[in-house]
Amino acid sequence: LRGSSVLQQTPAYIKAQTNKMAMLSCEAKISLSNMRIYWLRQRQAPSSDSHHEFLALWDSTKGTVHGEEVEQEKIAVFRDASRFILNLTSVKPEDSGIYFCMIIGSPELTFGKGTQLSVVDFLPTTAQPTKKSTPKKRVCRLPRPATQKGLKGKVFQESLSPDACTETTAILQPYRSCLAHGS
Repeated sequence: LRGSSVLQQTPAYIKAQTNKMAMLSCEAKISLSNMRIYWLRQRQAPSSDSHHEFLALWDSTKGTVHGEEVEQEKIAVFRDASRFILNLTSVKPEDSGIYFCMIIGSPELTFGKGTQLSVVDFLPTTAQPTKKSTPKKRVCRLPRPATQKGLKGKVFQESLSPDACTETTAILQPYRSCLAHGS
């Protein structure tokens, strides 16, 4: 049973830097007495001739049990309640592949959906946003009509006399260059 919801693996995809550590998680959504969780690796994309390499298992009485050709100091399996964590230390590019957790039932095998591990020499960095310099806006403050001599309140009158318009134009004259630029 591949990709079962009984075993939930996280993350689905992980990048790790060469010689660093990678941690993969498998959560069992069922309760088993004497539970054994197996961790397998598939080095190439799934195909008819690809195979799963047994890395280690977690046994409720023995703890971590390693596969025969596995560097034991590189791999450990830990249990945290219903989660089983595969801890890979000093990863190398050849450790890249899809990692599956699995349980053996009777008679079926149940697999998690897998975690794709890519080991790279350099992890991509998050680019900092470029700060765009914006030119300073020219601030023009128009005078308040109430503070201008001889023009108190005339700007706000509903029907302006021709004299009031002339006076308003005269007051606004120093600000014309500012008004022309749309600021």
